[in-house]
Amino acid sequence: MPQAYRYAAYLAPTGPWRDLGRTWLGRCEETGQRIARGRDDDPRLDAWTDAPRHYGLHATLKPPFRLRAGTTVRALDAAMRTVARTQSPFSVTLTLRALRGFLAWCLTDNATDHARIRALADRTVRDLDAYRAPPTAAELARRHPARLTPAQQQMLAQWGYPYVFDTYTFHITLTGQLGDTELRHAQELLTARAGDALAGSMPVQAISLYVQPAADTPFIVARHYGFDGTTVDAAGACYLQDDAP
Repeated sequence: MPQAYRYAAYLAPTGPWRDLGRTWLGRCEETGQRIARGRDDDPRLDAWTDAPRHYGLHATLKPPFRLRAGTTVRALDAAMRTVARTQSPFSVTLTLRALRGFLAWCLTDNATDHARIRALADRTVRDLDAYRAPPTAAELARRHPARLTPAQQQMLAQWGYPYVFDTYTFHITLTGQLGDTELRHAQELLTARAGDALAGSMPVQAISLYVQPAADTPFIVARHYGFDGTTVDAAGACYLQDDAP
């Protein structure tokens, strides 16, 4: 198996957020397999969820990057283990919101939740940056830098992504960009499906490495790294072998 095209450090949702999120997107991020929603499902869902389905259910910590020349996948794997082992489990409360034109589960206004997630994201971005190849001109252009704020432009130039550190917002993406009417309909539908299942808090006990096997192919989970030092492999674990043929 060759090296993956890109890697990304994500937070994989757990519990009912994972179960509902997978069904909503229509794809399992662990296996890469499509999830059948049933004949009576809303026909608009596939179009609404096309973009996030490509990346798999997740919240971004360090966004997708190509591996820097001279580094190895084994070293990246070791760095993920180190970041995870320095963390302590916590939980966060989430709410469904419209964010920059798409639907997402976001943090509530709990200041402690924001501080804990921000510390985890900051550590992940910083400690894995030695493994990130600089973005190409085409990759930078896709971020539409002229539309970004000065702070976002600075983050893009330094870290290859406009939404990190002071510009970071935790979110679990559930739709692509939608018009106001479609966004409202999607929010109503997902709220009805959730019912009381998402009333509690979501545990955060691991970070995860997702891989994109080849350009334009969907992302899949490679490995989950528990804060207790344990790991759990998924379908993409074969891309974590430097000596793969």
